[in-house]
Amino acid sequence: MGPLQIGNLTVKYPIVQGGMGVAISLSGLASAVANAGGIGVISAAGIGMTEPGFAKDLPKANKLQLIKQIRAARAKTAGVLGVNLMVALSDYDEMLETAVNEDIDVVFMGAGLPLKLPQKVLDKGLSNIKTKFIPKVSSPKAAKLIFQYWDSKFNYIPDAVVVEGPKAGGHLGFKKAELNGKIPELSELIQDTVEVVKTFEDKYSQKVPVIAAGGIYTGADIAEIMSYGASAVKMGTRFVTTHECDAHINFKRSYLESAKSDITLIDSPVGLPGRVIANKFVHQIKNGETRPVNCPWQCLKSCKYEEVPYCISQVLLNSAKGKMDHGFAFAGTNAYRAKTIQSVDQVFDDLIKTYKDATINALALPGMCKVAV
Repeated sequence: MGPLQIGNLTVKYPIVQGGMGVAISLSGLASAVANAGGIGVISAAGIGMTEPGFAKDLPKANKLQLIKQIRAARAKTAGVLGVNLMVALSDYDEMLETAVNEDIDVVFMGAGLPLKLPQKVLDKGLSNIKTKFIPKVSSPKAAKLIFQYWDSKFNYIPDAVVVEGPKAGGHLGFKKAELNGKIPELSELIQDTVEVVKTFEDKYSQKVPVIAAGGIYTGADIAEIMSYGASAVKMGTRFVTTHECDAHINFKRSYLESAKSDITLIDSPVGLPGRVIANKFVHQIKNGETRPVNCPWQCLKSCKYEEVPYCISQVLLNSAKGKMDHGFAFAGTNAYRAKTIQSVDQVFDDLIKTYKDATINALALPGMCKVAV
């Protein structure tokens, strides 16, 4: 399993840990993944809610906690670290500026199209910034739109792109009707996005890795999706049931105790479908029950907090703290496959072994896709 190259940044293994919020992937998990040779990612979503007294000034708490978590992770690793940012955040600009000012290695930008960039970031000159910028998209069309915009407006293109397919956990970039019907396979999305990116690679004479996400759980999955042109994978679900994951043990147990039939879709208050593990709370909200919302600050641009049945940020924070009767666990389609809690190093060992086994088997069988070992 060869390295991932993003410009002048070399990552030992082509494995990116998904940025999971609220408070699921913080400095503990991110530093462990970075030490193992992948990209460890801190989720910025709702991060300030872990700061004492956050309700007095949530934007300030968000910025303060992001700085704390980046520096805490840096103290534990010399590896590659990233921050996952939602474009839908009301303080997206400020959080992106903060991550860049902290010299984070990479920023993943999803939950919306990251067309515009903060002026303070542009003023630095994108080519002069250490941070690599990586949008997350759910379609080749979205990738093309972003690359065209950056090319025309900034004379710069994203350093890589993540294509997140329909089998991912959390908020999804697909309509619920699409998720319940026939949707494109991740392999198809990857192939088409590789073609989209190639035009811009040629123009800028640089390699732009396409990173696959959603439903990838084993080394064999990695080998297969890389045979379609992916340069790396992003995995969230696989890293939840690790000792180093920052979530409460009750959150991890929800994975360990789940069955395939428990993985379900909900309508999130922010207007997107979300994939979760069914529990008592999920059944309650599907039955139309509501929870009073005491919103200290509108953290998501699109959230109509006066009308929503519950606060998604508070519910996710409850879950991260182990209060599963008052929340739920976001999870990918393979969450039920988790049977034990492992270390991050054990997960990497298994991924590398099963990747090698898959590539050896592919090379041994006529007509199989051949993937470099």
